[in-house]
Amino acid sequence: MSTDIKFKRGLTIKLKGVANPQISPANRSKIFAINPTDFHGIIPKMSVKIGDKVKVGDVVFYSKKDEQIKFTSPVSGEIKDIVRGAKRKILSVKINADASDTFIDFGVKTPGKLAAPQVKESLLQSGCWPMIKQRPYDVIANPSDSPKSIFISAYATAPLAASHLVTLQGREKAFQAGIDALSKLTEGKVHLSVGASDSFLDDIKGVVLHKVSGKHPAGNVGMQISRLDPMNSGERVWVVNPQDVARIGDLFLTGKYNPSKTVALTGSQVEAPQYYNVIQGAQVKDIVEGKLKSGKCRIISGNPLTGIAVKQTDPIGFYDDSVSVLPEGDHYSFFGWMPFVGNHKFSMSRTFFSWLTPNKEYDLDTNLNGEERAFVITGEMEKVFPMDVYPMQLLKAAIINDIEKMENLGIYEVAPEDFALIDFISSSKIEAQQIIREGLDLMIKEVG
Repeated sequence: MSTDIKFKRGLTIKLKGVANPQISPANRSKIFAINPTDFHGIIPKMSVKIGDKVKVGDVVFYSKKDEQIKFTSPVSGEIKDIVRGAKRKILSVKINADASDTFIDFGVKTPGKLAAPQVKESLLQSGCWPMIKQRPYDVIANPSDSPKSIFISAYATAPLAASHLVTLQGREKAFQAGIDALSKLTEGKVHLSVGASDSFLDDIKGVVLHKVSGKHPAGNVGMQISRLDPMNSGERVWVVNPQDVARIGDLFLTGKYNPSKTVALTGSQVEAPQYYNVIQGAQVKDIVEGKLKSGKCRIISGNPLTGIAVKQTDPIGFYDDSVSVLPEGDHYSFFGWMPFVGNHKFSMSRTFFSWLTPNKEYDLDTNLNGEERAFVITGEMEKVFPMDVYPMQLLKAAIINDIEKMENLGIYEVAPEDFALIDFISSSKIEAQQIIREGLDLMIKEVG
């Protein structure tokens, strides 16, 4: 029995270049990388040095604040380089991969027969723990906490987002094992949100199933938490990506850390958008090389709203299940603000004529179409923000670092991704996601 949830506010952005549901193996990288910057708030302490040999599942570094949280190698090979930035900050750990992988054996286990401390220990030792994030703050979950519930959103609504129906193909047993393990970590419920389409997810046991519909950001787990199990002061909710649930299940079924995942190569600059099986930490060029159209483009690890611009030699983000390639917005139209000049543009308002063709797919570039300007009340943010929060007031409180106002306005309920649409539609051209991230960091520092 499922619960239906419908979100009325939001915005669907249809872009050209949606991936076809075809999965191919990607070329194996010669160099893999683990970037500590993928894990917000983590200060890494190295467990290896340049020249050390590692296997899949060997600890590469751990969190300085909590040594229980370990980050393990996705391949077997030799530590090639430890890239450092200003003040010797570790930016990346590069590994020369062997032709084939050797795995650390963590032992096959049945999660349903284990106690919570045993499940937690297995996840911590294997390097699977970073797959679990927490709200508030949108950071890696604290192993010492006990969440009131766990949320998994298998309903993707962001533009060019990977379909979980494709990325989870053939992973039924692993996904169920992952659910069995996660259910041990909370005395509350495990919530699984899916779309209207039928799939094996409808038959998963040990979860509360929710059928979700609506425009983006209906698929954001933060929106679902606010509707189903709102957080009060001091409470914690954990969230896990669907593919990571299956990878956690693989750990218990095989006794090995599974570094593989399915990534969608999408965007209008891709010749034939489709899905690829890759290993965590693989270089972007292994799935984009020879597959892009001519012309300048921007490669984004993640979806166009929340992803990060990367180079081909950079690794795919730890939490990303898509790589989007869009035209670079380095050109400008004379009188581009005029309706008949910009009839190829997409707009939430009726400035252009996109409202007349709701099913049209657009070939949008990365141009901001303007510059930062006065941050004034327009009412546009509330139209795309389904959460019971005043987005503009919260952003202003975050800008001035007013902790009390941020608390009263709901800072604990939100994550940067929830403000991605505001970045897109705001006529003020503000960086809403960055403002919220800085506000959350202040709350971590001052409140804890």
